[in-house]
Amino acid sequence: MGGFENLFGDPDELQRRMAEFAESMQRQQGLAWADNAIGLAVQMTVAAINRVNVQGNADEQAQQIRSLMATVFPEAVTLVREARAGLQ
Repeated sequence: MGGFENLFGDPDELQRRMAEFAESMQRQQGLAWADNAIGLAVQMTVAAINRVNVQGNADEQAQQIRSLMATVFPEAVTLVREARAGLQ
């Protein structure tokens, strides 16, 4: 067993470093997931707005966009909220 200890050093130190590495990987994975969720929320909102055939004067167009956002925005907010909760 002496060779093993010489090869990898102190087993407790190795275990601590492996745990730190695993924790770091989990944080990075959470950050990537949050980035993807926020990106999806933005893409979903932009795609929905681009599909609207706005017509009429400026007030009517604004009302059409607001109506769309009332449907899409809560879903986007949910994605972002869950992404932020995953980072804590």
